Amino acid sequence: MIPADLIEQAEEYVDSGAFFAELATMVSYPTESAKPESRVAVKAYLDEILAPALTGLGCSVTEYPNPEPGGGPFLVGTRVESPSLPTLLCYGHADVVDGQAGRWSGGRDPWTLTGDGDRWYGRGSADNKGQHLVNLVALRMLLARHGRLGFNLIFLFESGEEVGSPGLAEFAAAHSEALRADVLIASDGPRLDAATPTLFLGSRGGVDIQLEVDLRPNTYHSGNWGGVLRNPATTLAGAIASCVDGHGRIRVSALLPPELPDALREVLAGVAVANSPGDPVPDEGWGETGLTAAERLYGWNTLEVLALGSADVDNPVNAIPGRARAMLQLRYVAGTDVSGAEKAITEHLAAHGYPMVRVSVLRHFPAGRTALDDPWTRWAKGSLEQVSGKPVAVLPNIGGSLPNYVFTDILGLPTLWLPHSYPGCLQHAPDEHMLGTIAREGVVLAAALFHALGNPSADNPLPARRPA
Repeated sequence: MIPADLIEQAEEYVDSGAFFAELATMVSYPTESAKPESRVAVKAYLDEILAPALTGLGCSVTEYPNPEPGGGPFLVGTRVESPSLPTLLCYGHADVVDGQAGRWSGGRDPWTLTGDGDRWYGRGSADNKGQHLVNLVALRMLLARHGRLGFNLIFLFESGEEVGSPGLAEFAAAHSEALRADVLIASDGPRLDAATPTLFLGSRGGVDIQLEVDLRPNTYHSGNWGGVLRNPATTLAGAIASCVDGHGRIRVSALLPPELPDALREVLAGVAVANSPGDPVPDEGWGETGLTAAERLYGWNTLEVLALGSADVDNPVNAIPGRARAMLQLRYVAGTDVSGAEKAITEHLAAHGYPMVRVSVLRHFPAGRTALDDPWTRWAKGSLEQVSGKPVAVLPNIGGSLPNYVFTDILGLPTLWLPHSYPGCLQHAPDEHMLGTIAREGVVLAAALFHALGNPSADNPLPARRPA
């Protein structure tokens, strides 16, 4: 059990404003990975913020170039206390999405952390700077109190998660021995809701799909040619409806998961979705029939239309357009074979009378998750519930995507994600924010989990070490 004075110290660090001040410095670096001109800020964040933080933990720090041209660098900190101790791999990402300056409410600047009650506004406050700060602070407190961690530590930071983690898989494969560990504990994504401590074991994957109907270079008068010329917008609407109907149900069998296991149904029983104030209300009758909202979000696949367009919808003219295009995204759970998605959709559309629709898979990020019955899952849940005094929600994966497969499939690690955000944090949008209450509880939870790893107890022993 984590010592009471360590809990008080963790809470005081947030209450005193020290955590806020440290996060404000981190947020001030505009580390937008989608903008080439932000590479200077990314490099400065690694050199001026993260490298000193890791050195302060007694880590040797190495920066590695990305094996993919144009990809951002990787930073690895390593602290070895004893080969006989377990090794923990932590992960975080230094980059953020576009700051969207000028679109934040109240004239807020995305690069200035601004407190308003419990909300701390700033780009990266929730995704991911505030979250990796929680873990760095917790590790720092343990080391200061005990003079040791009680385990070996490897901390990996990438700088391109928001643009699909280019080069991360290749880097992990090439440095698998340097990254060799017993378990991954990391923080990203949202909790189940603002009030519920959450542990999730992986992430859904994603496939970005473009559907294009390009029939002719010109537009033609709808009165003179209507009923004679095929309309690409009408064609595209019908093609989409044949893939995912007007109620959100996938109609391409190859895009569905093989099953919803009973063990997954059991763990999701009673899980409430959209349980925080201000969350949108889930729509009745939307999505796969026969499944609960939690099962649809965490245990099933969805095919969403992200963008749809033809001609100029704001200034329409009396003409049949020549071209229409849509962007779709398949979010899928581990166990779904998406290797033939482009071929499957093309064949499905042809069979339904739409051979003129061109299908292109533009981007793919794999799914991955740790088994629900993994011993590390039971250990982490027990450790967190001891200190929180309330049930911890265990989710098979989040609905979104993270590079979890790199750790499960390439490095062969069990993955434990302890998020310090919530679904309403507005990550990737104006007014992104972290909740001070979650930061406060998060430092306690992270410290408790790391303390349990370095100080095994008889009532909650560590799982067996990973074999050499």
